[in-house]
Amino acid sequence: MKLKNDVEALDALRDKFQNLLDEITTVIYGQDKVITEVLVSLFSRGHVLLIGVPGLAKTLMVTTIAKILGLKYNRIQFTPDLMPSDIIGTEILDKERQFRFVKGPLFANIILADEINRTPPKTQSALLEAMQEQAVTSAGQRFELESPFFVLATQNPIEQEGTYPLPEAQLDRFMFSVWLDYPRYEDEIIIVKNTTSNLLFELKPVITGQEIIFYQQLIRKIPINDNVLNYAVTLAAKTRPGNGMAAGIAEQYLKWGAGPRASQYLVIGAKTHAALHGKYSPDIEDVKAVAPSILRHRIIKNYKAEAENISVEQIIEELI
Repeated sequence: MKLKNDVEALDALRDKFQNLLDEITTVIYGQDKVITEVLVSLFSRGHVLLIGVPGLAKTLMVTTIAKILGLKYNRIQFTPDLMPSDIIGTEILDKERQFRFVKGPLFANIILADEINRTPPKTQSALLEAMQEQAVTSAGQRFELESPFFVLATQNPIEQEGTYPLPEAQLDRFMFSVWLDYPRYEDEIIIVKNTTSNLLFELKPVITGQEIIFYQQLIRKIPINDNVLNYAVTLAAKTRPGNGMAAGIAEQYLKWGAGPRASQYLVIGAKTHAALHGKYSPDIEDVKAVAPSILRHRIIKNYKAEAENISVEQIIEELI
């Protein structure tokens, strides 16, 4: 890092983050932890899978964040009959009898993929390829997507009839799997009071797309101490049964552990978490802060864990 300039830029990022939080929480109340994880993922160039029952303001949260970031936003409602061309785009024959590519809703900065598990694997794969490559292919031509590009997919955990659950290999493309829980009673009182009155919130953009790209690059330049790096990689390795480094609880209750992508996300997530909270280098606490949402969808329990009713959260807590 060019120390003086980059330190000033990191200070500015911390202030921007606080401004973003202040602005978002005027509309979304009682979900500060979830909002922080969404913003950590955004600045880390990751994507988020948001799991929660209906009515917890998942869609409102994404719409609010898109407005405050001043970015182009599209919502795609995933249904069983949705085809890859419906989200990527398709070629049409124009008046001059020439084929022309018409861009689909994926060509935006922020994509809300609503109920991603309601659509068949073919369409899920088209979205996941776009997330990985930040580009789509149609009729043999490659089209770059806009930058920054951020996908927030939602999943409903209670209605499983007629769904196509994401395979583990595809879940791995998401940086975070965030569980959105019911609000606390006191928070729900305020939510109901605000949403059943004629209160209007005027949202103003806090940060531009170019600034986001700048901060994404800046975060990757943040130095990390070897002991923190080793802790992150060791934490991922401890989830892998049979590799000689696995923790006792992993050997006992896990079928599969987290892959190398988890180690990468633990490090970049810790860097981002540190930067957003005013630190110039991450420590082990930053790794611990992002670990649950990074590991949650990357470890697979065995039959013994199912039989003994051991949750993924309990295993992660023990590992950390």
